[in-house]
Order: sequence, then structure tokens, then C-alpha cells
Amino acid sequence: MQKILMYDTTLRDGAQGEGVSFSVEDKIRIARRLDKIGVHYIEAGWPGSNPKDVEFFKRMAENPFRHARLAAFCSTRRAGTAAEDDANLRAVLESGVRTATVFGKSWDFHVFRALNTTLEENLAMISESVAFLKGHGLEVIYDAEHFFDGYKARPEYAMATLQAAQTAGADTIVLCDTNGGSLPSEVMAIVSEVCGELSVPIGIHAHNDAGLAVANSIMAVEAGAVMVHGTVNGYGERCGNADLCVVIPNLAIKKRLSTIPRENLVFLTELSRYVSEIANMNPDPRQPYVGASAFAHKGGIHVSALMKDSGTYEHMPPESVGNIRRVLVSELSGLSNLVYKFRDLNLNGEHPQENRRILTELKDLEAQGFQFEGAEGSLELLLRKAYNDYRRPFALETMRLLIDMKDDRVIHSEAVIKLRVKGETVHTAAEGTGPVHALDNALRKALESHYPDINKMQLVDYKVRVLDETAGTEAVVRVLIETGDGCKTWGTVGVSTNIIEASWQALADSLAYGLLKKQEEC
Repeated sequence: MQKILMYDTTLRDGAQGEGVSFSVEDKIRIARRLDKIGVHYIEAGWPGSNPKDVEFFKRMAENPFRHARLAAFCSTRRAGTAAEDDANLRAVLESGVRTATVFGKSWDFHVFRALNTTLEENLAMISESVAFLKGHGLEVIYDAEHFFDGYKARPEYAMATLQAAQTAGADTIVLCDTNGGSLPSEVMAIVSEVCGELSVPIGIHAHNDAGLAVANSIMAVEAGAVMVHGTVNGYGERCGNADLCVVIPNLAIKKRLSTIPRENLVFLTELSRYVSEIANMNPDPRQPYVGASAFAHKGGIHVSALMKDSGTYEHMPPESVGNIRRVLVSELSGLSNLVYKFRDLNLNGEHPQENRRILTELKDLEAQGFQFEGAEGSLELLLRKAYNDYRRPFALETMRLLIDMKDDRVIHSEAVIKLRVKGETVHTAAEGTGPVHALDNALRKALESHYPDINKMQLVDYKVRVLDETAGTEAVVRVLIETGDGCKTWGTVGVSTNIIEASWQALADSLAYGLLKKQEEC
């Protein structure tokens, strides 16, 4: 089986993406996870370029990887400077890495406009930089920056830059679509040509500005490339880099090539979400293979066929990459969606007449503005009431909100609620920074003595959407609340013309659902 080397640059190229910033500890945690899943190379930054990267390479020298090779990134020597005197090249040696990735210019336009030097000097910069690093015993990966644009503009010079790197001893030459504008057909033709001309292994480094980074990476492999550069979740500058969470399963599962260890493919979804969390970026639900919606089914006809054979509407089992199948219930659902959901919850839902009634109720609720796709907590409570004699662990008797605004425009909110909990009446009050916060505090205060697990549940997100903007302040609003307990999160929904009532519905469901799950764990 042909082996394709996976080269991750999340910690360097990925960190250049808008909104992404990693601390030293972040980089170490991600690097350890990448090493564990089995990527072959982890590129971590420019040694000496900033204190963060200096600290990272120092820490990694003390605790090396178990499997991956750590690569340091740098440019060729500066024009008019000897390689041994170049600060970037010296910093790579001082970092202690055994692999260096050095990039140079392939496009004559860049040589003239960006480097302000001659074509001959650029060739010397490439050759002498690679030779310098090789002379100190390092494995050298040469990144041919802007290679595809350079080749299309002046192929003989672009090839001369690669020949310079090969002659100087580069172990691998990586062709970079730095501006991300090349088409798959162009990439395949050019990589084929390069593989025929050079004797060293060829790699691909694709950016996603035309939405083709993954496709271009696959086509490069088809043409002979044996190394693929990319980032977790496709993070990177502008539109990002090739997404390794998509590249890897395409190569390993579709092409049956050797990438990361086969048994580690099941950890791809976990890796994707782990890096999203550390990067403080919302996961893309529609990300292929690992996104929450990648194996989500909504149409009734789809689900009906899916229940007979998952291959009818899935290109592969979601478990292969650590993902799960999800069946959504909405106004587009058929009875199959509902039956699947009951089975998924281990509920007895084999009553066609009752199922039709419930489905009609769900569609009526969605017509009013409810949306259960992102509110699995509210949906499960509704289904359990129908078939499981579910009773909410508390019932509201009365609720009152007091809002004071002083002359200094400081607003004080207080909620007073009376609940029925385990046969007794609980009457309490609490303040908050706003009415919903006060209501949340009062509800928790009333429940915590009876249900201590409430203290582990925290509101993660609160969204309000106006469903009919033309109705002004009388418009129906939908409130979506996301709650978490440190291990998992769940969504709940409320709809009303009164934002407080909608918030109460979602808030009450969020705690009721959390308590239900805690009870099931016990």
C-alpha cells in the first residue's frame, strides 16, 4: 500500500488564520494530540521570530514526540547575506529540530517585486540555504512558494528553482499553491510534469482561496505527490489551507492509501473538535466527514430508506471517522424520522396512530416558530411526555420580574419565583445583570437543595431571533439556549411574543433535560 506522508502546519500556517491565536500551552496540547493520532510531521513555527515560538521549541526539545517529526519553518537566506550569517537559518539550528522546512521563491514576479533581487541571486539563495541546513545534518523539506503561479508564468525558471533545491540536497520538494487559485486539472498536469523531471519525492501545499485545496491535494497525489501539507479544520490565512480532516479520510478510505494509522481514523472527529475548542472557533457543522451535520438526515424519504440500509443516503459509515448519524425532526419529517428518534432514545414508539398525532403536533409547533434541529433537549422532553409518562422535576406556580433603572442608567433586575418541587412549594428571589440572568439565578436557587447537580450545569449560549420583523415589538421571538455540564452540551428552545416567556421555556427545558440525563446516568 502506497504511503502518503501527512504534514500538519496548524501551529504555523493555521495560526495565521483570522481569529486564531495559540498560546505556548495551546500549541503543546495540539502538538501532542497530532503526534498521538499519527501525523508524520508537525510544523510549529519560526524559531527566533517571537518569544512564543522560542519557548515552544525549547519545551519540545525537553519532551520530544513519540511518533511525529517536529519541523521548524524559515525562509531562504536574505539577498546579499551568506547562509551562515543569516539569522533565520541560525535560529533553526539553535532550535534543536532535526527537520527544517525552508521556503523560497518560484515566481519571477515575486523575485523582482517582493525580494527586489535578480533571478540568479534567488537561485543561489535557494541552493545555499538548503546546502547549509543539510551540512548541519538536518532533513530539509523545500517549500516552493507560489510554484503553480510561477510555472504558469515562466515554467523554465520555476523548474530551475526546484533543480537548485534538489542539487543542494533537499530531501523533499513541496509545490505550493500559495495564492490558492489553481484548478485541479492544472495541479495534476503540473505535478505530473515535475515528478517526471525530478528524482526527489514531491509534496503538495494547497491553499483554499478557490475552494479547491482538498481537491488539489488529492489530484497532486494522483499525479505522484507523496506528501500532503494541511491544517486541522482547514485553518489558515485568508480562506485557509487544505483541511487534513477531509484529506486524510479521502486518501485513506476512498483511495485506500496509507496515511495515519488506520485504527486512528476513528479519532478524526474528536481531533477536529478538540482543535476548534482550543482555537476558540465554532466548529463548522457542515464540514465533511467530521461536522455535526455531515451525517444528519432530515427528509422523511431519506430516513425511511436509511432505516432499511444506511448506504442508501450515506457514502460511508460515520463511525469510521468517529462521527455519529443524526436524524432530525422538523416540518419536513415523515413518520420514519419519528420512529428512528424513538428507537435512538430507547422509547417504545411503535404506535402509528399516536406517532401521526405527535408528528402533526411537531409540525404545528414549527409553524409557530419552534425549531428542534438545534434543540435536542426540548425535542426529547416532548417525545418522552408522549410515550414515557415523563413529568418535569419542577412546576412553575408564579413568576415576577422587577426591573429598576436609575438616573445613572444602571439597570437592576430581580426575579421572584414560586415553584412546586417534589411536593413542596419553594419561594425564592435572585438578582442578575438582566432579567433572564436573574430568572436563571432564581430558578437555580430554588432547585439546588433538591437537585445538587444543577450546580454543574452552566448556560453556554443564549440566542434570540425575531421571526417576523414586520410585527415590530409584537413580533414572535425564538430563544435558543445551549447548556453544558463540563462533559456535554445540549440545546433547548422557547417561542413566544414575550421574550421573557420564550426565555423561561428554553431555560426550564435546559435544566429539566440536564436533570433527566443525570438521573439516567445513575
